[in-house]
Parts: sequence; structure tokens; C-alpha cells
Amino acid sequence: MHLEPPTFPGPAARRTLTFLVLFLIGGCEPQPPARPPNIVYMLADDLGWGELGSYGQTKIRTPNLDALAAEGMRFTQHYAGSPVCAPSRGTLLTGLHTGHAQIRDNFEVGGYPDPDELGQMPLDSGTYTVATMLREAGYVTGAIGKWGLGGRGTLGEPHHQGFDYFFGYLDQQLAHNFWPTHLWRNGERVPLDNPYFHPHQRFEGDDPSDPRAYVRYRGNEYSLDVMADDALAFLDRHAGEPFFLYLPFTVPHLALQVPDSSLVEYEGAFDEEPYLGDRGYLPHWRPFSAYAGMITRMDAHIGRILARLHELGLAENTLVMFSSDNGTTYTGGVDAEYFESSGGLRGLKGSVYEGGVRVPLIARWPGRIEAGAVSDHVSAFWDMMPTFAEAAGVEAPPGIDGVSLLPVLLGAQPGSEHPPLYWEYHGLWNGAQAVRIGRWKGVRLGGHDDPDAPIELYDLDLDPGETTDLAAAHPDVVARIRTVMESRTEARLPEWSFAR
Repeated sequence: MHLEPPTFPGPAARRTLTFLVLFLIGGCEPQPPARPPNIVYMLADDLGWGELGSYGQTKIRTPNLDALAAEGMRFTQHYAGSPVCAPSRGTLLTGLHTGHAQIRDNFEVGGYPDPDELGQMPLDSGTYTVATMLREAGYVTGAIGKWGLGGRGTLGEPHHQGFDYFFGYLDQQLAHNFWPTHLWRNGERVPLDNPYFHPHQRFEGDDPSDPRAYVRYRGNEYSLDVMADDALAFLDRHAGEPFFLYLPFTVPHLALQVPDSSLVEYEGAFDEEPYLGDRGYLPHWRPFSAYAGMITRMDAHIGRILARLHELGLAENTLVMFSSDNGTTYTGGVDAEYFESSGGLRGLKGSVYEGGVRVPLIARWPGRIEAGAVSDHVSAFWDMMPTFAEAAGVEAPPGIDGVSLLPVLLGAQPGSEHPPLYWEYHGLWNGAQAVRIGRWKGVRLGGHDDPDAPIELYDLDLDPGETTDLAAAHPDVVARIRTVMESRTEARLPEWSFAR
């Protein structure tokens, strides 16, 4: 006879059972179990380390995020999971860096036209994600924005990965267009009042400086606005219960598209020439203003979300965090040099140098996180899972790569140095790896073909711009870094492997 294994209540159910037992035995006046903190995690797309006012930006206005930093803690040495979108999000949701993760690069299944919308390589069925963990802890879990970890009809869709609710783009390629024909809500297509056009077209017209020539590249419902409104509705619906809200915004990832009301904010601010679409993505007659306007518009929506938390009486019991999935892009009309987007760091999106992977991190929890604090603690995306677990009062899953940041957030000094940080990336550089151990950063390029590809070594305490290779002077450090690189597990695709 086959017997099913017993099941046991999760943490939230156990708290409720304890409360009921105390009430029934009448041994004391029962108090309802303490409500764990809400968690709101906001993720920009391709926002560079130097593109917020609180990180030194002077041309782009981000007043709400700057206020968030003033009310909370700003990290100066925080890292994304990868220099590109999908694998970075994968490390965030699973607590595994790209040496152990399922998704180690962008892997497109379909194409750009609506009928070809098949998304990216999906997470496996049964993957234990941050959302799975928090849902088991009694949280309502929602994701609104760009997914990129499994297209329509796959087991990688958010509702198979721990999320009770999803609204936004399943396919990150379709997210290249801010006026899409549709978004997705819980597996159902939601039409928007926008015409279809390919998100990669060159300028077609007689006068590139005439804004009327660009009307064909716009629609009526701007996706960022639609998704921000949906986030407010989520807060309203779930104000009475613990929630985890993941907001992976699509800004400022290209294409350069923004409503005119955001362009007006930068009228006359820049000496700029039209971008004609000759380096990918869509053209724009005021590319600098469009780029700055997109970021400022996102900042305004973040301000609305923070205000709603206050209106609902939730701000004091909500951990709010903001970061970016990788560094600033190098294409499509974006001028990272003009905006000093990397804040003096080397490299951009697609690079495992600091400019590709070091990103902002701001955290606010009134009464728990000291206002105006700045931390140089080294941390990364895969630390979010154990951080959220500790905040929620539950155990993080075994075998992950992350370390909880909660003690640092609450003002304690870390007990020890963070374990080595590791990245690998396969889309450029013929295979790239990077490791950070304390002050040291190792970078190895060309590993797909050359098992003896050299490791560059940089002292980030003295040389955050990674200008001087010290490998010859510190062979012992290089050996430690090589050991970490060689400790990666085998990837599921041969193109995600390195020569031996």
C-alpha cells in the first residue's frame, strides 16, 4: 500500500495555529501574530551606476529616488547578477550566481513580431524562487514589469515560479517597444491601444529634425504608465496582508520612447542631434531629452508608489529596495559618455568590468534602516533571497550563493568578508568571467577557446576604474581567483562552456 508523505504547515500557518491554541486553552490573553514586513523590490533596466542624483548624476533629475536614498541606505559596492537582462534576473530570483544558475545568458526562443513572441529560455518547473519562499511564508506575491525567464505557455511563466499575480511583458524582446500592442496578465493577453511596429527601424522621412516624422513610432498607451497604475492597484488590493511586490521596470532600456510631457521637462536642456536608428532600436529627434525623460518619468512613478504606501499606512512596515539589472547600454542612441552613466567605472552593459555589473542599491525601512546611511559593504543580487528570508522570519533554502544583508541594513557590521562574487557571460568577449574577492577583482576574457586565457587583476580599493593590471605582481591572488572560476558547475548549453 502506498502512503503519501505527511505535509506540515508553513511558517504563516504555524503562527496562526499557535495563536488559536493560546486562545483555546485560555492560558493568557492572546495577541495576534506580528505581521512580517511587506517587501517592495524595484528594478530598473540598464540604469548605470552613475545615473541617479544620489550617485553623482547632474544632468538627469531623479528627485524621488534621491529622497529614498536620504531616507534610507545607499550602497556603493552592490552588483547585478550579470551584465545582461535574463541571467541577472535569474540570480535575483534564485539566489544562485551565474556559475551555478540555470540561465547564464540571454537565450531567445522567438523573434520581435507579435506572432513570434515566444520569450526566452524558461526557468525549470519547480525552481525554488524568492516568490516561492515568500508565498510559503504567507505573503501575497506579485510581479509587474518585464519577466524574461519564460514565454507564454511555458513552465517558466511567473505563476509557475511562485507569483500569485503577474502583469507586464513576458518576452523581453517585445519590451524594446514602450508602446506595445499588448501586455500579459496571469497568462491572458491584455490588448493596448497601440499599433504594431518593429522596435528596430531606421529613420524614414525628409527632415530628421521634424518631430512629426517620428509619429509612426509611438502609440496611445505607454507601457510604463499602465504598469505603474497596476502596481498602485496591487497595493490597494493587498494592503491588509503581507505582500512581496517585484517591480522590474523597463526603463531606461531602449528604444528611446517617452510621452511628450516628459520631453517638455528637458526642453532646451541639451545640445543634441537627432538619432536616426543607425545603431539599432528606434530613431528619436531629441535622444538626450528622451533618455533623461524616461528615467525621470520612472522616478515620478516610483514617487507615486512610495506615496501610496504612506497613504495606506504601510510605509513603516515595508522594506523598499531599488536597483538595476546591469550597467548602461552601449547602443541605440544612448550616449553614456555624455551622461557619465558609469560614474567613472570601466565598461558598459555586456561587460564584466565594473561598469557592466556594479549598480545602485537603495534600501529604506523607516525606523529600522538609518536615514542617510551609506554602506561600502560588497553585495550582489543573489544576496536578496536570504535577505528577504531573514526579514520575513523564515529560513533561506540551503545551497544558495547569497548571504543576508539584513544585519548590514539594520546597522550592524558584517561578521566576515562576503564569499567571492562570481560572474560569467557568453554573449561577448568570446566568453568572459569575473571574480571579486575583497578588494581584488579578476577578469578573464576569451575563455571559450583558450583554456589558458590570462586573468587580469585589479585592486578596486585603489583603482575602481580598473586601469592597472596587477596580475604579474600578485600571482597568489590570481591563483585564488582561478580556483573560484574553475569551481563553476557545467552549464546546460555547450555555448555556455569554457575551454579546458
